[in-house]
Amino acid sequence: MTQPAATAPSTPPPPPEAVGPLMRSLSVLRELAADGGRQPVGDLVRRTDLARSTVDRVLSTLARLGYVRIEGRDAVLAPRLLELGNAYLAASELPDRLGPLADRLADELDESVSLAVPDGDGVRFVHQATRRRAMSLAFRIGDLLPAERGAPGALFADHWDAADWQRWRARRAADPTDAGFPAVPPRHAEDGADDGAGPGPDAASPTGFEGRVAAARDAGWSLDDQLIEPGLVAVAMPVRDTAGRPVCALSVVSHTSRLSAAELPDAVLPRLRETVSAMEYALSLPRDAASAPDTASVAPDTAPGPSHPAHATWMRASKQELGPEFVESMARGLITLTAFGAGRAELPLTAVAEATGLARATARRALITLEHLGYLATDGKLFRPTPKVLELGFAPLSGLTLPAIAQPHLVALVERVHDSASMAVLSGDDIQYVARVPTVRIMSVNITLGTRFPAYPTSMGRVLLADLPPAELSARLALTDLAPLTRHTVTDPGQLLALLEDVRSHGYALVDEELEEGLRSLAVPVRDRTGRVVSAVNVSTHAGRCTADEARERLLPALRTAAAAIEADLWVAGRYARIPVL
Repeated sequence: MTQPAATAPSTPPPPPEAVGPLMRSLSVLRELAADGGRQPVGDLVRRTDLARSTVDRVLSTLARLGYVRIEGRDAVLAPRLLELGNAYLAASELPDRLGPLADRLADELDESVSLAVPDGDGVRFVHQATRRRAMSLAFRIGDLLPAERGAPGALFADHWDAADWQRWRARRAADPTDAGFPAVPPRHAEDGADDGAGPGPDAASPTGFEGRVAAARDAGWSLDDQLIEPGLVAVAMPVRDTAGRPVCALSVVSHTSRLSAAELPDAVLPRLRETVSAMEYALSLPRDAASAPDTASVAPDTAPGPSHPAHATWMRASKQELGPEFVESMARGLITLTAFGAGRAELPLTAVAEATGLARATARRALITLEHLGYLATDGKLFRPTPKVLELGFAPLSGLTLPAIAQPHLVALVERVHDSASMAVLSGDDIQYVARVPTVRIMSVNITLGTRFPAYPTSMGRVLLADLPPAELSARLALTDLAPLTRHTVTDPGQLLALLEDVRSHGYALVDEELEEGLRSLAVPVRDRTGRVVSAVNVSTHAGRCTADEARERLLPALRTAAAAIEADLWVAGRYARIPVL
C-alpha cells in the first residue's frame, strides 16, 4: 500500500467547522489515486479505516458526481474527476501561459521538458512535454517528487525557512525510502546519508541536499545527476514572477546514453535561459495579452452534459433519487473547488458562493475544510487552490487514452441496444479499430482491436473522412482505389463526395452492406475540445433484422448519447493532458 507524501510529522486536528463527509470523501479519493486509480471496495474500507457503509455512501456520491465508477467489486476513478485539477491548473495559468514555450523548447532540443511547482517539501509537475523514446521521462502531470530527488527541488528549497527545513528533516526521518512518493523508485534507507537526513556527510556538504541548494543558488540553475534513478539527468532553472519570486521551475531531462551530467548544462543552458526569459515576460503580461488557448474555439472548462452539479435542483434530484446514499455536504464541498479557474485564481467567500450556487455558510465550511487539508490557501480574505489538488487522481487519469475513456460508454451503449459497438480512428486511407464491445448473439460481427478496413465503404470511415478539409478529401479520394467490395459498394467519386457532404450536414453515416453482404452499420463522430473529429463510434448489426430506417430510429439516439458522454470525458481529460488516440 502506498501513502500520500507527508510533509509534517503530525496533522493538526480539524477545526470545529470542518465538514466530516468532505474529509472522508477526500481520503477515499487519495487512496484510490495512490493505488493507480482502481481498488476493490473492500480494500478501500481497510485502508481508509472507514466503515463499509460510509465508504459505500462516499462512492455512491462520487459516482453521482461522475468522479468514480463502480465496476464489479472495484471502485475506479473517472475522467470527470480531472475537473478539480483543471481548476487549479487554470487558476495558476502556468500551463496556459508557459506550456507552449515548454513544448517549443522540447522540440528544439529534442529532449523532454517539464514545468514543476513547489508543494510542501516536494515538487509537483504541472506540464510535461515528453519525447517518446525507449528510455524517456515517464512522469505525469500531478506526480509528486521529494524535493531532494530532482533538479527543481534545490531551487525551491533555497526559499525555505527554518520550519520548512525541520518539516523536511522530519519527513526524511519518518520515510527514509520515499514510500510516500509512489511516482519515484523507492530507495534504500542508507541512500539518505548524502542528504543530511541520516548518518553520513553533513547536509551542507557538496553532495548533501543543502549543499546542492547552495550550489544552485550560486549558479542560478540546478543539476540532477541521477538522483531519481540511474541514467536520468536534468537541468532546471527557476521561472520568476514580476516580484522576483520563483513560481515554477523549467527542467530539461535527458539520459546518460545521450548526454552525461557534465555535458548536459553546456548543451541546454543557452536555450533554457532564453526560454525562461520568454516565460517571465509571458507572466508579466496582462491576462488578456498572454498566450492562452483561443477561448472562442475551445470547449469551456466545464464539460458538456447535464446541469452543473452546483445547481440546487441537481442536488435535490440526486438526494431524491439516491436517498441516504447521496451525501449533499460532501458533494457541495467538492464542487467548491470548481469555483476557481482562469481569471479566478483567488476568490473571496462571496464569490465562491455565487459561482457554485451554495449558501455562504455552506461555502464557508467547505473552504475551511479544504484549507485545513491543504487544498486551499488563504490570506484571511481570499482563497486560492494549491498544487495539492492534483493529488486527487490527476496523475493516473492524465495517462488515459481515448479508447480507455470510451470503453465504459461503449459498454453502456451495447447494454442499451444489444448490438456490437466500436470506436475507430483514421489511419492513412483506412480506419483502425481502437475500442470494441461485442454483443452475445448467435450471429454477430467478429472484429478485433487493431483491425483495419478501407475508410470509404465504412460508416466510421465516412464520418472521419467527412471532417477533412475539402481539398484534402478530394486529394485522398483521387488516390484511393475505390474497389467494389460488394454489389452495394459506392465506387463513383462524385457520388461518394455527395454522400460525405450529407454525412457532414446530418452528423452521422449509415452504410448498408457496402463493406460486407448482410452488414449494416451506423456511426457518429467524437470531437475534441476544438471541435475536430478525432474518432468515430458505431453500432454494427445484421441487415436482415430490420429496415435501414428502423435501424436509424432505434440506434441513432443511443449512439449520439454515447458519443456525447465520451466527448464530455474527453473534453475534461484533454484540457491539460495529451490524450493519445491509441
